[in-house]
Amino acid sequence: LSPDEDGICSGRYFSESGLVGLLEQAAELFSTGGLYETVNEVYKIVIPILEAHRDFRKLTLTHSKLQKAFDSIINKVILRQGAIRKTHCWAVLTKITLIALLPFQGFYGQCFGEDAVEVIKDSAPVDKRKLDPNKAYIQITFVEPYFDEYEMKDRVTYFEKNFNLCRFMYTTPFTMDGRPRGELSEQYKRNTILTTMHAFPYIKTRISVIQKEEFILTPIEVAIEDMRKKTQELTAATNQEPPDAKMLQMVLQGSVGATVNQGPLEVAQVFLAEIPADPKLYRHHNKLRLCFKEFIMR
Repeated sequence: LSPDEDGICSGRYFSESGLVGLLEQAAELFSTGGLYETVNEVYKIVIPILEAHRDFRKLTLTHSKLQKAFDSIINKVILRQGAIRKTHCWAVLTKITLIALLPFQGFYGQCFGEDAVEVIKDSAPVDKRKLDPNKAYIQITFVEPYFDEYEMKDRVTYFEKNFNLCRFMYTTPFTMDGRPRGELSEQYKRNTILTTMHAFPYIKTRISVIQKEEFILTPIEVAIEDMRKKTQELTAATNQEPPDAKMLQMVLQGSVGATVNQGPLEVAQVFLAEIPADPKLYRHHNKLRLCFKEFIMR
């Protein structure tokens, strides 16, 4: 739309009442789509206009719709907490990945031929010299939202952590001898951060990546990251309301179980048994000690 176009600004939507009507329609669509948190954001624009016009009838209707939206948010949180207690998260992620992969591969198989399309299912760097120039390759990996520490202060709820996202991260484990997995003392990790042109969710399901950053974690840094994650899981399980003994038992078994390979006990034996000879590792050594202290306090 261009303001220079004849009559474009004289339409019924290019007025205050037209704007209110469009915003109310948007709020209804967000509510129908289950995005109840965005309903509140839309009505934040509408309410001052209605207040300026002393339109108390519409204000009454608007606040009743907001109440329904807030009730739906509360019910959704309760249902999500119940689903977390009853569902094994890794099983769900595996099913979603498989379901999403099949139609994706089938679509491009129909476009270019099934024999001409090959899917690369890991996130390791691809050597283009080893690829067949007569084939189309699609690399699929799992990403998760990435936030800086200062962002986490403002992203508290489930909705805030999964809405308006433009930075994502995926990790690639590797060792210096080329293997993806190894002993704790030789396990490195490459974290790749992707920045998209627009924030998700968007009107398009695929958005171009405009920036790519990579940084490598040393074995002791990998151990620090793992211990922080275990502490967060344990904190969430112990602070859960209402308490869930099964969830807590599952987290404890995965964290401190004697049969768990590369668990906290082995991490302590590998990295904390002796003071590191390299002075550059003193800071990481102390960080890991503090991680263990916090883990034990939980």
